[in-house]
Amino acid sequence: MSYAIAVLLSGSGSNLQALIDAQHEGNLGHTQICLVVSDQAEAYGLQRALVHQIPSAYLPLRHTRQREQRRAMRAAWEQRLATLVQTFTPDLVILAGFMRILSPLFLEQFPERVINQHPALLPDDGGASYTTSSGLCIPTLRGAHVVSDALAQQLPVTGCTIHRVTPRVDDGPVLARTEVPILPHDNVETLHERIKLEERRMIVEVVNQLSQW
Repeated sequence: MSYAIAVLLSGSGSNLQALIDAQHEGNLGHTQICLVVSDQAEAYGLQRALVHQIPSAYLPLRHTRQREQRRAMRAAWEQRLATLVQTFTPDLVILAGFMRILSPLFLEQFPERVINQHPALLPDDGGASYTTSSGLCIPTLRGAHVVSDALAQQLPVTGCTIHRVTPRVDDGPVLARTEVPILPHDNVETLHERIKLEERRMIVEVVNQLSQW
């Protein structure tokens, strides 16, 4: 029996490519990528999916200045997303650089089946600090700019975390985590690229682990 995964992304899809490569190399067991969805038309991850004949969809979120209308549009968009994903009955939904926060209503439709890749170190207890393997206590970085935040705060180390998604942003049970040292001449691009290398390795390992449960 195959283990189906859906991948939601907003950008280049390098982690999707890692999963595609692992599947083609026979390193993903019985896991199959059943769907790729992006909220961005220009996301290169959609092209990666199309090249490999993986069902894919662009689902844009329209914007408006009116608050109440914006909330209604957001709720309708999220329900369309949930309905689309449910059509493919995935065993796992992966947020791989998906730059949207999903509501509790969405998550309730996929209980304990949504995981996220976060380019920073998250603690097990959801707290405000993380203790590294060397015993150093550093602040927990959450949000969309954590790579630049790590450099701005002059941290000696950062990393990446894969965790189950809960209603609290960048929280939830940790499934895997890797520390990445910050080098003296790092900038956002060089640091993020080294983090991505670890993310690509980790996502294959985590999917393999979860598919065996």
